[in-house]
Amino acid sequence: MSEVYEKLKTALSYVRGKTGFVPEVALVLGSGLGALADEIDVEATVRYSEIPGFPVSTVAGHEGRFVFGNIENVPVVIMQGRVHYYEGYDVRDVVMPIRLMGLLGAKTLFLTNAAGGINKSFAQGALMMITDHISSLVPSPLIGGNIDELGLRFPDMSEIYTKKLRDIIRESAKELSIALCEGVYIQTTGPNYETPAEIRAYETLGADAVGMSTAIEAMAARHMGLSVCGISCITNMAAGLSLVPLTHEEVKETADRVGADFKRLVKRSIAAIGR
Repeated sequence: MSEVYEKLKTALSYVRGKTGFVPEVALVLGSGLGALADEIDVEATVRYSEIPGFPVSTVAGHEGRFVFGNIENVPVVIMQGRVHYYEGYDVRDVVMPIRLMGLLGAKTLFLTNAAGGINKSFAQGALMMITDHISSLVPSPLIGGNIDELGLRFPDMSEIYTKKLRDIIRESAKELSIALCEGVYIQTTGPNYETPAEIRAYETLGADAVGMSTAIEAMAARHMGLSVCGISCITNMAAGLSLVPLTHEEVKETADRVGADFKRLVKRSIAAIGR
């Protein structure tokens, strides 16, 4: 058994000692969206810091815990605060929470994040459904010995973001009269924001939005056979597309401003996924 899988089994045993709750959907809440976890029917909570060998979120505004409960009668496990590669963790530790939620029973991973807009047709505060991603700028979470208990050595990534789930999100947005953009997300390492030249390069590559998370989480989930979907909140226009310097405060302020619609869309989509 690999060291990575041993850590996962230890974490699984600890969480199972705290709760027997079996989620159907795993939801990752990005910057400014953590309040959703406080609005659900909570069954149990487990802090990352309690779990042996588990990475701990160090970013301000990230609560750093799993919340187990129900959204519209759908059993969910929520990551209230994620772990980022730029915090100094090995990439395999960064995706450890995703893999753990899969081992706990989740069949669908719903990713959310705050992102910078590259597509010039996007407005600040827009919601973008992720249709595909570019992850070549960060290490793959599958590097190293394959964990056969989780998935294949060479998993297919031709449909990382499941078409059926994208259809559900699109229809949910329509029902709620919420404007929804669609596009390709590119993950960088962070923690620095990108340069204008880098943003021009990413636009040439076909990226519509940029951020410091999500892509490697989606890859780890698909390796395990989970269905995946994701929504980005375009909290700012990327470097070179605005005269205003980029700040984390702006990211949180925009996420808070559009948070109500974002939460409505996530809840409606999860309800539809659980039908």
